[in-house]
Amino acid sequence: METVIHPTAIIEDGAKIGPGVKIGPFCTVGPEVALGEGCQLMSHVALAGRTTVGPRTRIFPFASIGHIPQDLKYKGEASTLEIGADCMIREGVTMNPGTEGGGLRTVIGDRCAFLANSHVGHDTKVGNDCILSNNVMLAGHVTVGDFVIFGGGSAVIQFARVGSHAFVGGMSGLENDLIPYGMAMGNRAHLAGLNIIGLRRRGFTREQIHDIRRAYRLLFADEGTLSERVEDVAGEFDDHPFVHEILDFIREGKERAICTPRDPVNSVA
Repeated sequence: METVIHPTAIIEDGAKIGPGVKIGPFCTVGPEVALGEGCQLMSHVALAGRTTVGPRTRIFPFASIGHIPQDLKYKGEASTLEIGADCMIREGVTMNPGTEGGGLRTVIGDRCAFLANSHVGHDTKVGNDCILSNNVMLAGHVTVGDFVIFGGGSAVIQFARVGSHAFVGGMSGLENDLIPYGMAMGNRAHLAGLNIIGLRRRGFTREQIHDIRRAYRLLFADEGTLSERVEDVAGEFDDHPFVHEILDFIREGKERAICTPRDPVNSVA
């Protein structure tokens, strides 16, 4: 595979450029950047820091990737940004490496799409097959599971967790953890049911969706405390891995608040 670098691009000594990489006009690549096989930098891309980019990832004009975190506590520690394979990073996207206070790593999974002007803060972990629509903002220390979709202009507060297969509606402000398969809407966001459309698109069976919906109803019923309802649902769905994914997510959050419905009785999707 032929590597093509435009003569106006600046590739600093030490940068690792894989086979078949294409680097367009006016890009800058720092000395500790590593680009995997078949990556494409379209033009005017600024790559810095200890940043690794997986194979076949495409980065579009004016993206700023790997520059120092937007954290006033950052003192130059040797932190990293790791981007997976087959990602699409569109115009104006910003991604920052980690900090000492968050494990020194920001990690992006495979096959993710970051649309124009979206932001990934320091020490954030994004799973595989996620979509951040235009102007989405993930603060520092956020954890995102696989197959999560964020609508345009949505924002997630620092340290929040978003479970796999969840959906955050456009212009939503998420300040609490969002369960797997959940759908959050509004500012401040509330739990607005389950991401049924997403589950159908990803091949979940009718029976699986029915069980997840039934567990949802029990988890957010009026009776008892949430911890009591979690144990009740665990007993009733002993052999259902998707339901237990939700239960484990809630348990792992410990004292963290989770996004809940405004109306426990009528808000089930």
